[in-house]
Amino acid sequence: MKFIIKNTNGENLINLMRNVGYYFLGEKGSDLSFVRPLERKRSGYPRFHIYLKPDEKNKEIIFNLHLDQKRPVYRTTHDHAAEYEGKIVETETERIKQILQNNL
Repeated sequence: MKFIIKNTNGENLINLMRNVGYYFLGEKGSDLSFVRPLERKRSGYPRFHIYLKPDEKNKEIIFNLHLDQKRPVYRTTHDHAAEYEGKIVETETERIKQILQNNL
């Protein structure tokens, strides 16, 4: 699910996402990758996975959120069971929006 939030304060994206409960995985091209496990499980799955793409001036952040249901089966591929829509993803989107709108 894609959505945009204005970053009027120019907050650091890693710190911002840490406040929402996500931890930084790394960069993938020009995107920043963050995850938050849905439950405290040893495998870390299922988990929410977000790619962030800030605009050039860091004033708007484009979020691309999905739910990874399980780890990819093969090491050579990045295919995995993911949900980009649905009640769980919508609820998480609203949770993020509410927290960030109160902090920005």
